Amino acid sequence: MSGRPRARLFAPALGRALRHRNYRLFFAGQTTSLIGTWLTRVATSWLVYRLTGSTLALGVVGFAGQIPTFVVAPFAGVWVDRWNKHRVLVLTQVLALLQSAALAALALTGTITVAWVIVLGVVQGLVNAFDIPTRQSFVVEMVNDREDLPNAIALNSSMVNAARLLGPSIAGVLIAAVGEGWCFAVDAASYLAVIASLLAMRVSVVEKPPKTTRLLTELSEGFKYAAGFVPIRNVLLLLALVSFMGMPYTVLMPVIATRVLSGGAHTLGFLMAGSGLGALLGTLYLASRKTVLGLGQLIAFAAAVFGTGLVAFSRSREFWVSFAILVPTGAGMMIQMAGSNTILQTLVDDDKRGRVMSFFAMAFFGTVPFGSLFAGTMAARFGAENTILVGGVSCIIGAATFQRALPELRRLARPTYIRRGILSDIPDE
Repeated sequence: MSGRPRARLFAPALGRALRHRNYRLFFAGQTTSLIGTWLTRVATSWLVYRLTGSTLALGVVGFAGQIPTFVVAPFAGVWVDRWNKHRVLVLTQVLALLQSAALAALALTGTITVAWVIVLGVVQGLVNAFDIPTRQSFVVEMVNDREDLPNAIALNSSMVNAARLLGPSIAGVLIAAVGEGWCFAVDAASYLAVIASLLAMRVSVVEKPPKTTRLLTELSEGFKYAAGFVPIRNVLLLLALVSFMGMPYTVLMPVIATRVLSGGAHTLGFLMAGSGLGALLGTLYLASRKTVLGLGQLIAFAAAVFGTGLVAFSRSREFWVSFAILVPTGAGMMIQMAGSNTILQTLVDDDKRGRVMSFFAMAFFGTVPFGSLFAGTMAARFGAENTILVGGVSCIIGAATFQRALPELRRLARPTYIRRGILSDIPDE
């Protein structure tokens, strides 16, 4: 699939989705806000580990902050398909601002406890349960030309990882200089940028007719659709496995930074930045692609690279070696996630988009709390390094299983892509 001549003249292939005004606004505001989000993520992990010195506590906090996404996201997906997505996004950003402000107030006054971190983490998890499927499905409404949709999804991931590259580095400096509370304060202020960008959008308000079917009926319909369409099901299963077994390595980063690499907050920030650098490079590569052809093969390869990187990282005892390993590891993780997102967005029916993207949120974000709790428990007994090793091996096995199923998945997905005009033809490979 080649880009249209007018698109190539207006913007380079790498940023062609930016020619859409609403998406440009969203991209600018969200990039600013996400830097603040990464400040809070790193500062929260460091704060909890500083207060407790416990790997299990890190797992519990990670579980509490993300379990609401797993529980509530499927129901949120039904509501997202019913509601005005633009209004929902404005509301979720305001609530997230208030949550970060509460964290900042408690930390700066010296009254913060792990219990408060858990409570406010649950609040943020509830907000995310609505925000994630809404944000993912709203991309289609911001990008009028469906040919630019894969590029927009890749750019979404690139801004996440640009923030992931900058945020942890800034967090390491701020924590060392003035403490965790100012990281939370900066995060709260950063939400003003995305709220302003959303309010500046020109959105056509289309009032949806009231639904007469029950919520559980629509939820069941969405689940049967996702589970019954084998390509969507397999993509979600691989994503869930990688998130459950692989992603909790980030929860154990403070342990690796201090006990294994004998470092401090700066070490943690640089390690997170190394993974973010790789993830950013991976998403820039995805943004440069002009077709969905070959994405199935790519996500299988990326999952294997991610798993292999985790295995190597678990054995490293030198900071610069660990940093270098995390670059391809981050790239593999993000290519697998963003590639899966693209496949789902291009395969799903519009009237079920919110529900399928809520299952995406469950698979990518919702399984992480269970993985965090599992990783924290395993690390307390067998060590953080061995826990990360087991996660990496599991990701490699999952990638190999997906690779074996790929020919059949291509055959089943081909008619959908051709019917929607995304590709005129997908030859057998």
